Amino acid sequence: MITMSAGSASTASPTPRPLPYLPPVPAPEPGGVPCFPPLRVRGGKHGLRRAMRRRRRAMAAGLAVTAAALAVSSPQAAERTHPPAAPAPRERGPARPAALVSAPVRIADAETVRLLKPGDRVDVIASPNSASAGGDQARVVATGARVTEVPGARGTSSDAGALVVLAVPRDAARALVGAGTTSRLAVTLC
Repeated sequence: MITMSAGSASTASPTPRPLPYLPPVPAPEPGGVPCFPPLRVRGGKHGLRRAMRRRRRAMAAGLAVTAAALAVSSPQAAERTHPPAAPAPRERGPARPAALVSAPVRIADAETVRLLKPGDRVDVIASPNSASAGGDQARVVATGARVTEVPGARGTSSDAGALVVLAVPRDAARALVGAGTTSRLAVTLC
């Protein structure tokens, strides 16, 4: 037993208890496991290869059948096997867009040109230069023209207008040049 005195601050640790006694376990008899033949897995890694080959062959056969069905059912195959008795006149498809040319155009309002950037679509409108032109009214010269370039103002006043380069069909380019000599040109964004 441990006694403590009032003046001593030391404490003693309790003594460990002994473990209960366990009897030893007997070892198994030698040769206690019966002999058996080794296991053979059916197919093994070669069976997987065979299965993949079969699957590839089935896929190839399915694709070949699909390709043959598509070739037979195409409109071109029908024309090849059954040509028309008499040549029928072919319908004209949609008109091809005319070849585009670059047309430099001086727009009367330089401030409007500053709003434009390459890629914008504009309509070009021509109005008579003076009120003495009679009953002439403003007319649309080009529609849907694409802005390709907006050159900077090189020492020109805003009264002279500003230059813009438009991509238009050749006929519209001729009309723009003609209208630019007799009228003031303006643009509207599409």
